[in-house]
Amino acid sequence: MRVAWAALAATMLLPMAAQASNSSTPKALAVPRARIESADYRASGHLVRVDANGARISSPIEIKAHWFPGVLRVLVEIAPQTNASPNAPVHILLEMRPGGRSTILVAHPGDKAAAVLPFHKWSDGPLGNEFSYEDFLEAQYFWEGQTTLGEAKFGARDCDQLKSTPGTTDKSHYSEVKSWLDHTIGFPVYVEKTLKDGEVKEFTYFGLRQNGGVWSASQVEAKLRGHAGSTLLIIDRGAPRANLGLKDFSPAQLTHF
Repeated sequence: MRVAWAALAATMLLPMAAQASNSSTPKALAVPRARIESADYRASGHLVRVDANGARISSPIEIKAHWFPGVLRVLVEIAPQTNASPNAPVHILLEMRPGGRSTILVAHPGDKAAAVLPFHKWSDGPLGNEFSYEDFLEAQYFWEGQTTLGEAKFGARDCDQLKSTPGTTDKSHYSEVKSWLDHTIGFPVYVEKTLKDGEVKEFTYFGLRQNGGVWSASQVEAKLRGHAGSTLLIIDRGAPRANLGLKDFSPAQLTHF
């Protein structure tokens, strides 16, 4: 049976625990936090860039994620096709620490060690800027500013709206993030991320499903409002309980191609 496990991260397709761990936190925020703090999964699929004419560039992607005490580590491995730009394989290690101490490391074939990605490049992405490196962190649920905006519809789904704003120590190219979280399961169905220059990125989640008490999405589409084209993160298969450890995110793993 094919199981689609999401990122994206936050990544944005992180599996979601059925129960929040902190009952004193409002459900609209507690459930996404619990989803991240229970992450332990492998997933594989494709990152697909769709240009204004409908032409597609598809690159295989492998994702591993695990929450360690105080830090989410996500290892993303992308092997672009020959028609992609850039077309060199890349490994990305994202470490999300609440309080703004997140880091991103990048390695290419031949590198003896991974390099720290400068903050000004966090808004770039491996296949364009719809899915940026920062979007794999999904740090907004741990930002200082959290406001519940009440209930709203998105399509046929009843949702809880949550607005997240970064504090002075939170590193982000976004000024705010609004999430439409399914009222029953707390999983995002739509997210708007406003960049500090005023542009808005839209993320729509498709194929929500549950397996073994974990919710996931099989696909996320990212679009820059007012611009043609989009980027799709498509998950073909994966395991929600991967039993990952520190060795799976070691420097040797990051530079091994």
